[in-house]
Amino acid sequence: MADAELLIGEVSGYLKPQDVEHIREAIEFSCAAHQGQKRQSGDPYISHPIAVARILTTLHLDVQAIIAALLHDVVEDTEVTPEQVAEKFGKPVAELVDGLSKLERIRFETREDADAENFRKMLLAMARDVRVILIKLADRLHNMRTLGAMPHDKCERIARETMEIYAPISNRLGLNDIYHELQDLSFKYLHPNRYAVLSKALKVARGNRREVLGKILDAVRLRLAEQHIQADVTGREKNIYSIYKKMQSKSLAFAEVLDIYGFRVLVDDFASCYVALGVLHGLYKPIPGKFKDYIAIPKVNGYQSLHTTLFGPFGTPIEIQIRTHEMHRIAAAGVASHWLYKSGHFSINDLHKKTHQWLQELLESLSQSSDSSEFLEHLKVDLFPDEVYVFTPKGKILSLPRGATAVDFAYSVHTDIGNHCIAVKVNHEMVPLRTELRNGDRVEIVTAPYAKPNPAWLGYVTTSKARGHIRHFLKTMQSGESAQFGERMLNQALHALGINPQEMDEAHWDKLLKDTGTKSRQDILADIGLGRRLNMVVARQLARVGETVASETAANAVITIQGTEGMAVQFAKCCRPIPGDPIIGVIKSGQGLMVHTHDCPALRKGRGSGEQWLDVIWDKNITRPFDVSIKLVVANQRGVLAKVAAAIAEAESNIENVNFTNEGAYTALHFTLQVNNRLHLANVIRSLRKIPEVMRIIR
Repeated sequence: MADAELLIGEVSGYLKPQDVEHIREAIEFSCAAHQGQKRQSGDPYISHPIAVARILTTLHLDVQAIIAALLHDVVEDTEVTPEQVAEKFGKPVAELVDGLSKLERIRFETREDADAENFRKMLLAMARDVRVILIKLADRLHNMRTLGAMPHDKCERIARETMEIYAPISNRLGLNDIYHELQDLSFKYLHPNRYAVLSKALKVARGNRREVLGKILDAVRLRLAEQHIQADVTGREKNIYSIYKKMQSKSLAFAEVLDIYGFRVLVDDFASCYVALGVLHGLYKPIPGKFKDYIAIPKVNGYQSLHTTLFGPFGTPIEIQIRTHEMHRIAAAGVASHWLYKSGHFSINDLHKKTHQWLQELLESLSQSSDSSEFLEHLKVDLFPDEVYVFTPKGKILSLPRGATAVDFAYSVHTDIGNHCIAVKVNHEMVPLRTELRNGDRVEIVTAPYAKPNPAWLGYVTTSKARGHIRHFLKTMQSGESAQFGERMLNQALHALGINPQEMDEAHWDKLLKDTGTKSRQDILADIGLGRRLNMVVARQLARVGETVASETAANAVITIQGTEGMAVQFAKCCRPIPGDPIIGVIKSGQGLMVHTHDCPALRKGRGSGEQWLDVIWDKNITRPFDVSIKLVVANQRGVLAKVAAAIAEAESNIENVNFTNEGAYTALHFTLQVNNRLHLANVIRSLRKIPEVMRIIR
C-alpha cells in the first residue's frame, strides 16, 4: 500500500530502525484485523488508521503512540482483544488502545447522562496519558477530512460536536494547526453556503491584494536585514472560520475585514523579538491599542508571540506576529512539542505543568459534580477560555477566563482562600467581591477564619473550580446544619410525646436505620431538617409507638429559632421577619424551614402542596442582626439621601442595599437594613421621622 510506505518513510526520519520495524508489524496486524472492512467512502478501512498515524508523525510522536493509532479501532471493531494487543505490542500500547476504545461517540446536542460519562472517560484517559487525546484528535481530524461520504444529518452532528468539544480541546492543548483545520472543516458542514461564499471571496481577494502584499513583504525583509536582524518573514492567511467570526462579532462585510492577511516574523532569540518590533514600528506606524505581548505573559496553552497591527501603505492595516523559531514550533505543536523537540526549554516544561494543572482541576470539578449538567457546565466553561491576566500581591501572574470575578481569583489561588474570603482590594482599592477583573489588575484577597462561601456567589462566578468548591461546601454545610436542626426538631417531638431523648439509645437507632433502609443517623436527622421526613413520625418510630402522627400532639411541638441554624432555617424575603415579630414556620420538602411573619401576604395566598406548618418562636437570647426592608417616601431635595443615611448610622443600623424610584415631587427610597430586633427597628424609624423631608415610612 502506498500510504503505508509513506508512513514508513515519515517515521524513518526520526525513529530508530527497530522502532520502524515494530510499526511495520503493527500495519500488518491492523491490515489483517480490518480485512474486508470498508469505510463509508468505499475505501479499505485500513486507510483510516494509517492516515491517523501519519497525522501524528507531523508531531513526531513516539513509537507507542504511532502503533496505538494504527490499532485504535481493532478492539472496538474487530475480534482482537486487549490481551492480544498487550502480548504482541506491550502493555503501554494496550493501555492507549484501551483508553481510546472507551471513548464512545459523543452526542453533544443533548445533555444526557451518557454524554457526560463519555466526557468523564475522556478526561480520565487524558489525565493518565495525554497521548490518548492526541491520537483521538488525529482520529477526529481524519474523520472530518473524509466526512463528505456520511449522510447529511450525521455530518452536521459530528461537525457540531467537533466545533464545540474537539476544536476547543486542541486549542487548549496548544495544537494550533489542528485547531484551525477542525474549525474550518466543522464550519464547512455546519454552514455550507456561508463557507462556499467566503472561500470564493478569499480566493478573489488573494489575487487582488497579491501585489500590495508582495511590496509590504519586501519592505519588511529589507528593513530587518538593514538592521542586521536574521529573520524568516512569511505571509499568512486567516482561516475561514476566523474571518467569519470577525464578520459576525463586529457586523462587518467581507470587504471590511482588512486583516485577512498578515505576516509572521521568526527570529533566532528572545531579545531579537523586541528589537524586530522596534524596527517594524519605525517602518510603519503602529495602531494604538493593537499591541499584545504574549511573550512576557504567555497564553494558557503555552502560546508565545508579539502581536502588533501597523498602518501599511495605502492605509492597509498590517497584522504582524513576531516570535522565535522555538516559540513557533510550540505554537504549532502545543503539548506535543515534548515529543517533537526534545528540549529542556522552560516554556515547554511550563506548558506541560499548566496542562497537567488544567486536567487536575477539571478532574477535581468532575469529582465534586453530583450530576451531569453540572459537570458539562464546568467542562464548557474551561474549554472556552478568553483569558484575562491579573497579578497577585507578590507579582505572580494568574490567567482567568474573561468575566472572572474576585471570588474566581480567590479560588484560583487556593481553595481555603476562596472559602474564607470576605473582601477584595483591586489595585489597592476595596471593591465588591462580584467585581469583574481586567487585564493587569493587582488583586489582594482579604480573608477571615470565620467566613464561609455565600450561595449568592454562584450567581456571578465563572470558573468551574470556584463553582465546584462553592457547591461542594454548601452541600456539605447544608447537610451538617440540617442535621443539627433536625435533631432539635426530633427532640421537640419526643418531648411532646413525653419521652426523654436520652432514652433513645443505639439499639433504637439501629432498628430504625434497618427498618427505613437509611445509611446513618445523620441522614435521618438531615432529612428532618430539610422537611423530607416528619419529626413526629420519626419520634414515634424511634419510640416504637406507631407510624401515624396525631395532629393535636404535633401541635404541641414548638420550635425555637436561635438565628444560628445556618442554611437549615431561612428567613422569607417576602416579609423579612425579625426578633419580636409573631412568626410561623413552613417546611417544604428539600428546602428546610422557612420562617414568615404571621401576617405575611405570601402565606395568605394559601397553603401549597408538600408543606408542613410548624409553630415557631424566637429564642430570647438572639444577638445577631437580621435584614429588614423599609420604604421611605421623601421630598426631592438636595442632600436628603445623606441625611437619611446619617440617621440610620446614628441609630446603629447598617445599610445592606438601597435603590430608589422617582415619583414626581417625591422619591421612594427602598432600603434593606440590618437590625437586631423590633425594638432596634423602632429606634431607627424614630430617628428617620425627625428628618423634615421624610413624608412616610412603610415596612
